[in-house]
Amino acid sequence: MALALTACGERTEGTSAAPNGGAGAGAAPGSGTPAPTTTAPSGTGLRVETVAGGLANPWDVAFVGGDRMLVTQRDGSLSLVTGLGPGARVTPVTADLGDVYARGEGGLLGIAAAPDVATSGAFVTCQDHQEGGRPVDIRVVSWRLSPDGTRADRVRDPLVGGLPINPSGRHSGCRPTFDQDGMLLVGTGDTARATIPQDRGSLGGKVLRIDPATGGPAPGNPFAASGSAAERLVVGYGHRNVQGVAVQPGTNRAWSAEHGPDVDDEVNVVVPGRNYGWDPARGGESPGGYDESVPMTDLDRYPDAVPAAWSSGDPTEAISGLAFLDGPAWGDMAGMLAVSALKGEKLYLMRPGTGADESRIVSVTVPAELDGQFGRLRGARLGPDGALYLTSDNGSDDVILRVTRA
Repeated sequence: MALALTACGERTEGTSAAPNGGAGAGAAPGSGTPAPTTTAPSGTGLRVETVAGGLANPWDVAFVGGDRMLVTQRDGSLSLVTGLGPGARVTPVTADLGDVYARGEGGLLGIAAAPDVATSGAFVTCQDHQEGGRPVDIRVVSWRLSPDGTRADRVRDPLVGGLPINPSGRHSGCRPTFDQDGMLLVGTGDTARATIPQDRGSLGGKVLRIDPATGGPAPGNPFAASGSAAERLVVGYGHRNVQGVAVQPGTNRAWSAEHGPDVDDEVNVVVPGRNYGWDPARGGESPGGYDESVPMTDLDRYPDAVPAAWSSGDPTEAISGLAFLDGPAWGDMAGMLAVSALKGEKLYLMRPGTGADESRIVSVTVPAELDGQFGRLRGARLGPDGALYLTSDNGSDDVILRVTRA
C-alpha cells in the first residue's frame, strides 16, 4: 500500500474559554511529550470572510464540485452552499435523515466527498442512528448527490455500522476524510465507556481505514488477518474522542485531533497498528467505571503507546477539526496544520517538524483574527480554491468562514 500513516478538553465538549495562549505552555501532564510554547495571539495577515450564516451547529463541510459545498448540521439538516465567498446561497438538500439521533454531542456529524464527487456525486456522512426513537449505533452512510444539488439518495446504509453509541450522545466524535489512495479514514469516539478504547473488536475510540466501495478493510490495514470484522478496519486504537483527521500533503501521513478529559487534548500522527494509550478501564481494574484520572497517553501501562505530537496540557481547548494549509497563496504558512478549538474559541496554526521531528509539532501560533472573534470553532477543511473553511458551533446563527492570506 502507498499509505504513509506514521507515527479534549471536554466533559460536554467544553463551554468556557481558556485563557489566550494558555495551551501548550510547559510539559504536557499526561503524555510525556513536551509541548511547544504557544505564541501569543497577534495579527498574522489573515483575511476572514463570512460565507454564510443562519446555521445551527454546523459540524462539517464537503466540497462537491465547482463553487458548491455541502454542510451538515447536528440536528439532522443537510444544506447546499453555492458560492465560496460572501453572499453564498444556502438551500436545503432533500435527503432521508429522519433516522438521525440528535442528542447532546450526537447527531449528523462529519461529511467527506469522494475524490470524483464532481462527476459521481458520491459522499459519505457520519451519523447517530435511531430506530423508533431508540439509539442503535453510529454509522457511516454513503450517498449520491443529484447533479443539481437539490437531492441526496442513500447508496449504502450503512457503509459501516455498529459504531457504539451513548444515549446521551456523549463522545460521538465521527469525522471521515479520504486519503490520497482514495481510502476512507474515520476518527471515532469511545462513547464514554471504559473498555472500548483498548478493545480492537470495537469501532469506538479508534481511527479506521475503510474501502469506500465495499465498507470492508482498506488494503494494507494492520489487522487485516484478524477474525474480527471490526478489528480489520482499525489502524489506530486507544483514543478517547477523535474529532478530526487530516492527511498531510505530499506524504499521505494522517494526523488526528482528539479531546482530553480535564487535561491533554492531543494532536497525534496515525501510526498503523499502534496504541494511543487511553484506558479508563485501567487494564481491566475498573471495567464498569470510566476513570478519567488516567493519562491520555498512559506510557506506564503501555510503554509502546504513541506519544502525542502535541498536547494542550492544562487547560484543555476542546480541539476539533484540522486541515493542512497548502498551496503557494499561503506563503511561509504552507504546510501548517490548522486546528479549530471549541472551548478555546480559537484557531491554532501548528508547524510539524522535519527529519527526526516529523512526528512532532514544533511551533504553535494563535492568530488574533481567529481568537475569540467567532465563538466556538468546529469544522476545518481546505477548499478547492486553497482557502481554509471553518464552521462556528455556538448553537444559533452559526457561520461558515473563509480564511485566506491577506
